[in-house]
Amino acid sequence: MDKATTQHQWESAAPGWAKWENAIAEWAEPATQAMLELAAVAPGAKVLDVACGAGSQTLSAARKVGADGHVIASDISETMLQHVRENADKAGLRNVSTLHGAADELEIPPDSVDAAICRLGLMLFPDPKSALKCLHRTLRSGGKVAVVVFTTPAANPPRAKAMQILLRHAGKPPPAPGQPGMYALGGPGTMEALYGECGFSDVVRREIRIPMVMRSAMDALQMMQDAFGAYRAVLWDCSEEVRKAAWAEVLEMLKTFETDGQFVAPSELLVAAATKPDRQPKQRLDGQA
Repeated sequence: MDKATTQHQWESAAPGWAKWENAIAEWAEPATQAMLELAAVAPGAKVLDVACGAGSQTLSAARKVGADGHVIASDISETMLQHVRENADKAGLRNVSTLHGAADELEIPPDSVDAAICRLGLMLFPDPKSALKCLHRTLRSGGKVAVVVFTTPAANPPRAKAMQILLRHAGKPPPAPGQPGMYALGGPGTMEALYGECGFSDVVRREIRIPMVMRSAMDALQMMQDAFGAYRAVLWDCSEEVRKAAWAEVLEMLKTFETDGQFVAPSELLVAAATKPDRQPKQRLDGQA
């Protein structure tokens, strides 16, 4: 998928993502806090938030860095960034700015950022390696990057089954290995290898199981349709008849996860962090380089 198509996909999903932002943020909160911790987001830091969406994690980072710090929220969707600005203003946060563009095209000075974060975005990038190389360039020596991605289909059965159903109705194959997809970066060793290829070291991997609890399968379906561009993209070129049949089957599948009057979806997220090595030459004891 090219960047123009990706941008259109997320512009169309932006209103739905904003609608469900609080539910997504509440569900992902343990992973968000682990991401901020592993990225060493601290008072006074300058932080880059890539693929920020409506920005709940942006605001969390802004509160952590305080008045002496700053958070740059970037996204390929200008509509998403408008939500970030509005949410930051409502929260009384003056240490947030926005930057429009794809992650590998951001015009940020080299060695100028202390930490970089990305929640639930990197696995869907057309070229995650290019994006991470850009983050490596913008980070100061010793700076850290931390991302949140889904682990594997087996650990996220409702979402994985929904994608299988949509692809089958659309007559499309699942993403090939190495291609963007919901579970492209969550397997064992995948993020470690990707970080290494981009010049990072000291990779830390933390898997977090956090079931998503909602009122009903219908609410879960509505969120999936409204907010998650990856699902919407599967059916974008299909007829209305195909779309209705696909979503109807997804709903029946989601109902199998209803229990005791609520919807409970098993979910597992991976928080993966790494460090930009300090490449400054060390001084010898005699003072010579």
